[in-house]
Amino acid sequence: MKTKFAKALYEGREDEVSAPYPLKRLGLPEDIAGVVGFLLSDDAAWLTGQTITADGGLLLTGGV
Repeated sequence: MKTKFAKALYEGREDEVSAPYPLKRLGLPEDIAGVVGFLLSDDAAWLTGQTITADGGLLLTGGV
C-alpha cells in the first residue's frame, strides 16, 4: 500500500516494487476505501462469511 507509513519501502523504487503486481502499481488508500464502502453499503447486504483480498492481484501470482 502506498501510504506515508510504508513510504520507506517504495520511495525511489516504486516501479521495481510494483513490478510483481499484475496491476503494475501499488495500492492506494482509496482502493481499500472502495472495498470498505461497498461492504458498508446495501449492495453487500447479502454477503456473509467472505474473504475479500484487495491486493492488486498479487495473491494470484503466488505472492512476492
